[in-house]
Amino acid sequence: MEPRQNPTVADSPVALAEKLLRRVRYEEQATPVVDAIAGLEASTLAADLDSDERRLAFWINLYNAATQLAVADDPSQYESRRQFFSTPVCTVAGRELSLDDIEHGILRRGYSKLALGYLRSPFRDAFYDRYGPVRRDPRIHFALNCAAASCPPIVAYTPAKIDRHLDWATEGYLETHVEYDPSAERAVVPRVFLWFRGDWGRKPDILRFLRRYEQLPAAATPRLSYKEWDWSFTPENFADGEPAGPPPEQ
Repeated sequence: MEPRQNPTVADSPVALAEKLLRRVRYEEQATPVVDAIAGLEASTLAADLDSDERRLAFWINLYNAATQLAVADDPSQYESRRQFFSTPVCTVAGRELSLDDIEHGILRRGYSKLALGYLRSPFRDAFYDRYGPVRRDPRIHFALNCAAASCPPIVAYTPAKIDRHLDWATEGYLETHVEYDPSAERAVVPRVFLWFRGDWGRKPDILRFLRRYEQLPAAATPRLSYKEWDWSFTPENFADGEPAGPPPEQ
């Protein structure tokens, strides 16, 4: 087998994040890719993240890869979740970032995780605004994996297919985690619909979202209950199927 080539200047930031996730999944050497992402020029990162499709693919793949690297390096840190989410886990273009920075500061555009997703921080970080998506996409909640049992499985996203694959991930997760009882007019849904309610809007928006993914009949307006989140430590939950892609090149 030929030795694996290290990342070069030809690797775009989006390609690096995907490569990192695939190396983590297949237990390949990740350090050169980690270093390449840390050493990116700000102008290179900005030029490459020129659409929401590219921004979503980059940050979702990086979040999931960084989580797996962190818990592999020191599984005990997961025991204090507050510290786990707030401690830097990766460096991007010289900027240290925590999981909270990526999820809430960048992907969720600064909307507080403590206010059901309705309040945006008035103290915006220029780094987040420069490299984050233009709009919030609630489907990220069915793509980000923080090593908890209730998290969705991990797949590698590419910009060209990310819209279809986020739909795929959302549909699969909801199919497993939504329980609708028409006789009681009640639906039990994942807790992210409560924690980040503002990412969808209001209850009618959540109901429309559930209907879109065929979890509710067209005319149903049930009351919502929210499942408890299972925080049991469950690393390496990689999905099978198309979005996960083939093993990395040899």
